[in-house]
Amino acid sequence: MDLRLYDPFLSMTFSKHACFLCGTIVTDEEQVPVFPEWVQKRYGLAAKNLQLLDQSTITYQEMQIPSCPVCKEKTEKLELEMQAASEKGSSGWLEADEKRMFLWLARIFYGILVTELKTEANPLIKPEHSVGENPKMLHKFQSFFMLLQALRVPIEFDDFTPASVFIIPIKADESKTDFSYRDDITTMMFSIQLDNVLIVANLLDNGFLKKALTPVWREIAGQELYPIQAAELTARIYYAAYLFNLVPDYFPRKTKPDDTELVYDTLVDDITATIFNPWENDVYATALEKFWQPWGIPKSQILQDPETPLSFLLDSEGKFRKLESWEIPA
Repeated sequence: MDLRLYDPFLSMTFSKHACFLCGTIVTDEEQVPVFPEWVQKRYGLAAKNLQLLDQSTITYQEMQIPSCPVCKEKTEKLELEMQAASEKGSSGWLEADEKRMFLWLARIFYGILVTELKTEANPLIKPEHSVGENPKMLHKFQSFFMLLQALRVPIEFDDFTPASVFIIPIKADESKTDFSYRDDITTMMFSIQLDNVLIVANLLDNGFLKKALTPVWREIAGQELYPIQAAELTARIYYAAYLFNLVPDYFPRKTKPDDTELVYDTLVDDITATIFNPWENDVYATALEKFWQPWGIPKSQILQDPETPLSFLLDSEGKFRKLESWEIPA
């Protein structure tokens, strides 16, 4: 079995003729959609526009990445698994294999990342200057892509979970958002809402975010959240990712001729560094204000008590706050 890894970040070339996962040369027609076809069909996304970092637009159906037939088959198998999970709602996602779900989220995120890297107006799309001159970002991308290789090469993550994945059930409502997504390349954050399930993930943290947010996550376990509560929880997760201060390294163990899989070990890039920078309520409130834009809650209201930012998720004792209606409480 071929256990060789591929790394497109070594040369920083992202050609439409090189398979995104293995580098095999492909034709113009050999492409796979970044956002799965079943997602595009279910939510009528194909012709809708996405705005990239350089302010240019592209439709969901136009956002594609090159794929050889072998890697396409692996991608399609993964899509069938995730589509089946989604049809069961939150229970399906909760039952889904954690590694497979991570690879599904990571593949979409990588497709968005590559699209951004190839756009011409944003500095990020000139990797020989921007990313190449930013060793930490290049380090992140290479580490992340090593994890994504598990989609094509049998890889075992030994004694670690590569990502923090939060599955958040949302209360059904006639005015609910059927589909939305958000990403942050700098912090390797990605979130996607499919009907009444919101999935939020940090794709390169070895599970540190979920551990750090255990007190909050424990309180909401098994609860359906109102949208304003889900937005608040998402803000907390995204802000925690902003504070996360480490970049993991991954090391494949030496293989023997008859091995059928790779085994990854992991280390963080600087074991002397602080895992998270200090939490600052003022900065968190700025982030929360953005996530609460649909409800028009300003930062001044969030920080009426500077020591305890406004929360619809937790009460004054840190317990889950059970709202009684869709109306914002006084």
